[in-house]
Amino acid sequence: MTAFWTETDFDDHELVQLVRDRKSGLTAIIALHSTHLGPGAGGTRFWHYAEPEAAMRDALRLSRGMSYKNAMAGLPMGGGKAVILADSDKTKTPEMLAAFADAVDALGGQYVTAEDVGISEADMAAVAQRTQYVSGLPVEGEDAAGGDPGPFTALGIFLGIKAAVKHKLGKDNMDGVHVALQGVGSVGGGVARLLAKEGAKLTLSDISEDRCRALATELDAECVASDAIMSVPCDVFSPNALGAILDDDGIGRLDCKIVAGGANNQLKRPEHGPLLAKRGILYAPDYVINAGGIISVTLEYLCRQDEAPCDINEVRKRIALIPGRLEEIWQESDKTGESPDQVADRLAQALIGRG
Repeated sequence: MTAFWTETDFDDHELVQLVRDRKSGLTAIIALHSTHLGPGAGGTRFWHYAEPEAAMRDALRLSRGMSYKNAMAGLPMGGGKAVILADSDKTKTPEMLAAFADAVDALGGQYVTAEDVGISEADMAAVAQRTQYVSGLPVEGEDAAGGDPGPFTALGIFLGIKAAVKHKLGKDNMDGVHVALQGVGSVGGGVARLLAKEGAKLTLSDISEDRCRALATELDAECVASDAIMSVPCDVFSPNALGAILDDDGIGRLDCKIVAGGANNQLKRPEHGPLLAKRGILYAPDYVINAGGIISVTLEYLCRQDEAPCDINEVRKRIALIPGRLEEIWQESDKTGESPDQVADRLAQALIGRG
């Protein structure tokens, strides 16, 4: 693994820690980008990386994205992220989770973790047995904040797509609007169901063909191969799988007017935001539109620290602010000529004291 400070995505991170526990076989990276607004908050990703450098890039990029996401969502939290490097079989053991929890606890509250790709509520509950610095825990009752962040992320994305359609297409509803969704798991599937209720026309894809076909049958949608979804002629392309898909080739394949989805770090490099704008495609900055999940788990964490109940209505109230933030970004973009991602980055950097 190359020195992390030579990585292109190293952005003056406050802490980058490699965690090794030989007994359990754990290898993990914890990255804190900024604690200017509070403890670095962000999920833990459990993933098999062909090269360890890819894991480092993920940790660096995702932690920076969390700084921006939490700042733009008005949360009193900084940005952090962890990745656990899984083997090719994605072997996960209680001992590995325990060792990871101990590493989080040793940071003394600088980093607050939650679930991400490959990590479940049950995994977070296991981590919580050894550290208090965890959120996204199972909750009882429909009126309590917390638990699986997926539905809250999906709600924010749905509202953001509606805002983008209004801004770009001048439509106040989704009836007949064609949305192509890449990834229909916990988040993308939730977005698809919300869109279907409002009459959107849907084209779906997923790495699991069975999951794609099942949801397509449920929603009377079309299912296409994963390598075809970016070329589907549509109004909105909604990426809800892994990131870095918007590169020269990916953007060249798009046949849409809007890109709005939940995947983190959709733009492979900084120049790809302006490239989207040059093609006349409206972009919803990912860390603004997909903030619903972190809003939920952060409020859960803060309420638990205060030993106070946390009303789910407060979560929904904050998620409802996402379209307004996006509209402010797009209006500033229209006025200045900057691409929406450049506007959002500038605003976020100022909020974390790096303007």
